[in-house]
Amino acid sequence: MSCCLFEYCRVQELKAVREFLFQSQQNNNSSADKKGENELAWDDSNWGSWDKPEAKEVGSGETTGVEEDTAAVSAPWLQDCVVSLSPCSDLMVVAKGSKAVFLSARWQTDDGGREGMTLAVSWSGTLSTNEGESVSNVICIPLASQKRSSTGRPDWTCIVVGFSSGYVRFYTESGVLLLAQLLNEDPVLRLKCRTYEIPRHPGVTEQHEELSILYPAALVTIDGFSLFQSLRACRNQVARAAAAGSEVVQPPPLAYKKWGLQDMDAIVDHSSVGGWTGSIMTLCVFDQMRNASILGGFHASVKGSLPAMSQYITVGGGPYTGFYYAIEGSSQPLLSHVALAVASKLTSALFTAASGWLGWKKQNEEEPIQKQKPKVEPATPLAVRFGLPDSRRHGESICLSPCNTLAGVTDDFGRFLLNWIKALLGWVQVSEGRGESSPSAPLPRRHAQFLVIYAPRRGILEVWGTQQGPRVGAFTVGKHCRLLYAGYRLMGVNSVTSQGWQLHTQQVCLFDPATGALRTVTVPFHLALSDKKSERAKDLHLLKRLTTLLKNYLESEAQRVLLDIKHPAIKKQALECLLANKNAPVSCLTNITRLLLANPEAVDEALLQLCSSQLKLLQLYTDIQQLHSTVEASTDAHTKPLAGVEEELARVSLILQRYTELTSGSRPSVSFAQDSPDASLPVRGFLSQMEYCVVVYPVGSFLFWGCLIGESPLQKVCDTLQETGISPQHLLSLLLSVWLHREKEVLKKPKAVRHLHTLLTALSSMKGAVESSWDMQCVSPWWQQVRSACVQSHSAAAALLAAIVAHRAAKDNITSLAETKVTHTHTDSEWEAVSLELEQWAVCVRQLEDVLALQTLLCVAPLKGTPGGATPHCSVKALLEGGRGGIADSVAKWVFRQDLAPERLKDMLQRGEAQRTEQPSQPVLREKSQEDADFNRAAGEWRFPDSLSPDLLFAHCCWEYVVQWNKYPEEGRYLCCAVEHLKLVSSPHIQLGISSMMWNTFIVKRFSAAAFLMEKVGKAPKDRLCRRDVGMGDGATTSFLGSCVALLQILMEPWSREESTTPLYNTTVSWPLYYTLTHMHNTYSILTASLSFQGKSAFFRELVSIQLMPSGDMDPGLVSLRQEFLLRVLTGWVKTQSEAGMAPASTRLDLDSGDETWPSLCLDLGTLLQVNPDVLRRHLVCELYNHGLDPRAEQVMLEVEDKDVLGSQLLVLTGQRLSYSLLHTQTQTKPAMELLARLPPTLCTWLKAMDPSELGCLSVPLSQTSRLVSRLIEILPENHGQYSLALHLLEAVEVLQGED
Repeated sequence: MSCCLFEYCRVQELKAVREFLFQSQQNNNSSADKKGENELAWDDSNWGSWDKPEAKEVGSGETTGVEEDTAAVSAPWLQDCVVSLSPCSDLMVVAKGSKAVFLSARWQTDDGGREGMTLAVSWSGTLSTNEGESVSNVICIPLASQKRSSTGRPDWTCIVVGFSSGYVRFYTESGVLLLAQLLNEDPVLRLKCRTYEIPRHPGVTEQHEELSILYPAALVTIDGFSLFQSLRACRNQVARAAAAGSEVVQPPPLAYKKWGLQDMDAIVDHSSVGGWTGSIMTLCVFDQMRNASILGGFHASVKGSLPAMSQYITVGGGPYTGFYYAIEGSSQPLLSHVALAVASKLTSALFTAASGWLGWKKQNEEEPIQKQKPKVEPATPLAVRFGLPDSRRHGESICLSPCNTLAGVTDDFGRFLLNWIKALLGWVQVSEGRGESSPSAPLPRRHAQFLVIYAPRRGILEVWGTQQGPRVGAFTVGKHCRLLYAGYRLMGVNSVTSQGWQLHTQQVCLFDPATGALRTVTVPFHLALSDKKSERAKDLHLLKRLTTLLKNYLESEAQRVLLDIKHPAIKKQALECLLANKNAPVSCLTNITRLLLANPEAVDEALLQLCSSQLKLLQLYTDIQQLHSTVEASTDAHTKPLAGVEEELARVSLILQRYTELTSGSRPSVSFAQDSPDASLPVRGFLSQMEYCVVVYPVGSFLFWGCLIGESPLQKVCDTLQETGISPQHLLSLLLSVWLHREKEVLKKPKAVRHLHTLLTALSSMKGAVESSWDMQCVSPWWQQVRSACVQSHSAAAALLAAIVAHRAAKDNITSLAETKVTHTHTDSEWEAVSLELEQWAVCVRQLEDVLALQTLLCVAPLKGTPGGATPHCSVKALLEGGRGGIADSVAKWVFRQDLAPERLKDMLQRGEAQRTEQPSQPVLREKSQEDADFNRAAGEWRFPDSLSPDLLFAHCCWEYVVQWNKYPEEGRYLCCAVEHLKLVSSPHIQLGISSMMWNTFIVKRFSAAAFLMEKVGKAPKDRLCRRDVGMGDGATTSFLGSCVALLQILMEPWSREESTTPLYNTTVSWPLYYTLTHMHNTYSILTASLSFQGKSAFFRELVSIQLMPSGDMDPGLVSLRQEFLLRVLTGWVKTQSEAGMAPASTRLDLDSGDETWPSLCLDLGTLLQVNPDVLRRHLVCELYNHGLDPRAEQVMLEVEDKDVLGSQLLVLTGQRLSYSLLHTQTQTKPAMELLARLPPTLCTWLKAMDPSELGCLSVPLSQTSRLVSRLIEILPENHGQYSLALHLLEAVEVLQGED
């Protein structure tokens, strides 16, 4: 509640900023030092530190981090720079000479994890474009966003830079020049801006936006609206030119007004002032008559029309302060009724300025040189109307207050009021808070002005109230800081766009170059009222003193200060501060509260109620502490067995024992001391949590835990609680909260159940708990509250125990109420009351028992390395809201964490089904492991017959595995397990639905990426390409494609079932998709060779969508490619079989092996791909004979239809074999040579033309060749052109065979 100075931002890289701005100066210093060393013989290395103390700091030692930056910027180098900070504090500009550095806001996280805003260098460079010019002033103007979604943050910030050449240039945050204009040929002295302010009172004219530029003898004003539109257009044009790579179009010049300020010797600063109506002010009649009387004298006349004018205040010398008035809409700033007086004054000023005439002549002489410069418009003369003459004083700066009624001026005497040398000024405007004004105070809210003065010589920052207010704050700061005061906000805001905006701007900022910290001043509104007659200010001062006293807690002093406070609201705030103090003992709080209640005339009704309620809570806290400290021996009533509860506990003892074992805390965990169950509850925590009747665990533990473990007297605690007047429903909620929260401790203390029953019975007997008029056939709100807490709790065991105890307590309560209402006609019979309440409890207990069994299953520790995450917790409410699949989903997550094989899960389900349906005479199946026992306990006793049906469970397991595979694509076994679980689903419709969802959600994108990648590279892609496009390695990609084969097979299985009529997708597309992509990774073939255009278009569409069927005519080229692809596959398979045949007999493949499916696969593919299957069979026969696999070739030959073509092909192969035997063997026998000589010339020539190198197997027995020739004779017709050649071959083979 006092004035404070806090840091909100920090500037980084100050050392780099200084080195960049003073680089030329440092280079000159280094060269001068080097020259001095060459010329002089003695050491003068330390002499330069007298004039430039920062030189030694920059080059001294090796420092790092903040120390290096602090040492680099500790010197007052910033005083030589031009500094400007945006009102939004998101951009700072530091300029020196022709260079400038832009620093933009960034969010950065420190070592402690806290985020904070910093200003870092975003651009640095040279702004000057003309030789010899330098930066003389800078201003940062944030431009408002025009989007409807804007909330008051700027769209971008424009940097306006004034130069010594008279140019004014506009830049973006990235240093891009938007606009440049020469407004005057003198140096720019000051740039000031005024933006829109929301009118404080109704009927007040809005303040117009304006940019004013001060020159030594001229003032230029630019309308804010036109400037805003021009800057936006220039920025858009620059962005379009940069995107298109074209040149930037020169924008048109800005429209402005230029006034020639006269009658002052020197002007150094200015301020554009309007009355309450903004920059344009209209004088009232009295002000107009006053001005006429002062300026025109006794004979002055006043016209009826009230002229509108602009007011400007300048500071400098001769006079010290000048006031200028410019009439709007007139070229001459002269009032008609005072023209004579002003004219005479202007004439005398012109004739006395003799140097001005010489200056005009000089300008005429320099005219040829200035022809290249832009044309500069002449200024409209404007004479000073009023002034504050002071020949000894020379003004240096003027700072206008936000309300435009006050201004602070500094002079060359080096003081502002109290001898403050080189003082810097700023203003802070504070609005009155909504709760600070009285209810009868009229709207709108009040505002207060505070003047902030920074004295560099003294290193002090002070805050003063206006106008004659006292000093309200003082802070010791550095001596080299800069006080940055903008005096404006966002440009481009109006009454329409500002609706609902919260303008986030800082009014005054103190920049410390030693640390780079930006700090702002916060002043409470009540400090404007801090005079001797303000009781509120005095009370606030006492409240501040009380806050200081509470740090060390002086009881007597704090009590006296609290009683001295008069204002009720502040006294209540002081009492709340005292009650929230952690050091205050309970006795002191009780005494002070009682003392306030003893003086009702000093407190209001609200404070009286607060004291009364807090005193009751303090007394309760003291009594409970005393009861917990006394230990009483347990009575016989506590050891009396509870009828009905013991039987229920015995029934669920096995589940409770197993649950306790799993949750006993064997796994390591992290806990904090303040969260410990045994940690004491401080009084401030008790009061804060009980004040709003919040059900929290610490309060319940403080009240009831001692009773639950048998360390506190139960009945006395209940009596004490009843006396406080706390509602029984709130006490019941606290009791249940501690019981359900401390589940582990409850399970370790068997007697806690008995104590819980006693407490429930005691609370139920309180007034207001169970109404005596309650109808037993309706649900009791009291017991419904217990059931709601149990069904919502995730502590399954504690909730079940609480439900069992509450069930018994409710039954006893209902029985006692029934005995009082029913007439005892049968005294010897035992009657049991039946009600809807007991039925609700029976259902609740059964549901909680099922949830406990399920939670026990989920608590089983997962296998090491399984990424299953944390153990899920379930409750009755969560399961009921989760729908039918909620339970199956939880069990599926458990299956994944345990990494159960699908077959084992199926066996467990079958075993549980057998146990449910077995007859007494049948033997009982035993569980194989503890996991089986837990699973059967949760799902095997028909607890969830519908939610854990085999099909539903397998479907959820499949989905869980595929979800985990999507998270970890390298684990291909997850997808394999998902497919295996899917195979175990018996319902074809569920299979189809899950398969389609898997394909569309997880598989199709990676599948399409793999397909297009293989089509692109034309072979099996490498690991790097697979990871880039598919998102997994080459090994995982192979496993992924295999799982896709199995998934597609499952999708096509329903076609073979008669009961399934669900359409899947086009057959012509599905089969090539299925078989081709299955084996393309192994065959290194091109994908396009097996898919038509329609196949590609339907390749990765929805599986259930209807695609365009391909026409009957197929492109012969595409068919040829397909045929080539299948022929290469058959060739590769035969080659593999030949190599396997050369291996030992024990390792050879038989006809029933998995590799034997390749020929049938290619033949099926050939039929679907419109490739003649007979061509494939003939090629397979030839390849088998080529590799010496004659028996297999004879089997396939029986299926060939075109025997003539096959005979011609085999005839060539036979000739190659004989050619090798007769002509190309290394050891030719004499009989073979004789046989070759006896052969017909035609046959001999034909054999010599054969190339045996094409044979896959050269050494083939002659018996196989003879059998091959015999088969040729059989399949070739006698009229065949090569039949005679076949006969000659048969004769030659028989001769060779006979000789062997």
